[in-house]
Amino acid sequence: MIVVSILFFMYIITIGVFIFVYDKVQVFTRKELKSKTTFTVVIPFRNEGNNLPKLLASIGSLKYSKELVEILFIDDDSTDSSVKILDIFAKENTQIDLILLKNERISNSPKKDAIAAALKIANNEWIITTDADCILPENWLKTIDNFIQQNECNMIVAPVTYSTNKSFLHQFQLLDFLSLQASTVSGFGLQNPFLCNGANLAYKKEIFEKVNGFENNNAIASGDDVFLLEKFLQFDSSKVTYLKSHEVIVKTFPVNTFSELVHQRVRWASKTANYNLFFGKLIGVLIVVGNSIIALSPLLVLYEVISSSTAISFFLMKLFFDYVLLQRMSRFFKQKISVTNYVSSSLLYPYFTLLIVLKSLFSNYNWKGRTFKK
Repeated sequence: MIVVSILFFMYIITIGVFIFVYDKVQVFTRKELKSKTTFTVVIPFRNEGNNLPKLLASIGSLKYSKELVEILFIDDDSTDSSVKILDIFAKENTQIDLILLKNERISNSPKKDAIAAALKIANNEWIITTDADCILPENWLKTIDNFIQQNECNMIVAPVTYSTNKSFLHQFQLLDFLSLQASTVSGFGLQNPFLCNGANLAYKKEIFEKVNGFENNNAIASGDDVFLLEKFLQFDSSKVTYLKSHEVIVKTFPVNTFSELVHQRVRWASKTANYNLFFGKLIGVLIVVGNSIIALSPLLVLYEVISSSTAISFFLMKLFFDYVLLQRMSRFFKQKISVTNYVSSSLLYPYFTLLIVLKSLFSNYNWKGRTFKK
C-alpha cells in the first residue's frame, strides 16, 4: 500500500510540476523585421500521394522571400503517385526552389538516412524538418526567422498538433498527442527539455555537423528528432529553445485504425530505452508507473494491496491533474476537449499505455509498409 501510494503520488507531483511550469515558457510575439535567415526545408516521404497536395498548397502559401528558401523532398522508394505530384507542382511553381532527391539507405533508419542525405547538399544556414503529411502555417518561416533574429539559438523546437474529425479514435489520439506537446513545453519550462517533434524542428546545419548528426543512433529506426535534441543539448543546452507561437503551429493527421495507432506508438516508444537524458527516462518511467497503477488497480484491490476507495481516489486525482495540464495545451492550440471523450479516454489510456510498453519491449512493428525488428 505505502509503496504503491508513493509511486502514484510521484506521478501526480510530476504532472503538478508540469502544470506549474507550463506558463514559464512565454508566447512569442512576432515583430515587423526584415527577413534575412536562409532556410533549407527537409521533407522525407514515402507513399504520401494522398497528403502531398495539402502540404504543397501550404508551401505555396508561405509568406517568406522565395530566394531565402530551398525545399528538399527525399523520396524513400515511393510506389504511389507521390513523385509525379511533386514533379507537376515543381513545373507549375518555378519560383519555388524545390529539389527532389532519392533516398540512399545506409542504416536501419530510412528517415535519418533521408535527412542526412539532404543535409549534404543543403545550401542554407538553417535546416527545418517537417513531414509530408503536414500542413504549414503561412507565417511559419517568417516567425522562425523573427525568433532567430531576437534569440541566440542553435535549435528551435516548435509546436505540432493533430487536425482531427469527431470520431473517438481521432479524439483519443488528440488527447495523447496533447499530453506529449504539454510535456514538451513543460520540459522547457523546467529548463530541462527532453522531447521534441521532427514535424516542426529547426537547427543550424553547422551544429548538426559538429555533433556528427545521427551517428551512433542510426541503428534505431525512429528518433530522428529526440536523439538530435540530446546532442544539441550536450553541445550547448542554453541555445536549445522552444518557440511558443500560434503562427508556427504545424498540423498533421492522426491514423485511422487502431492497428495503425498501435504500430505508430510502438515505433515512438521503441527508442526510449536508448535515450541518454536521465530526466527524460525518469519522466517516461513515472508516466508508465502512474498509468500502470490505474490499469492494475482492480487486481490491487482484489489482492487487498489497496482499498477500493483508494483506487477510486487515485483515478479521480489522475483525471483532474491530467485534465488541467491538457487544458493548458488545448487552449494554446484552440482545440476543445470533450469531457465525454476525455473521461472515456482516461479509462482506456492506462491499458493502452501498458499495451504499447509491452509491445515495444517484445514485438516488431510496421511502418510505411516495412517491418522493423527490436
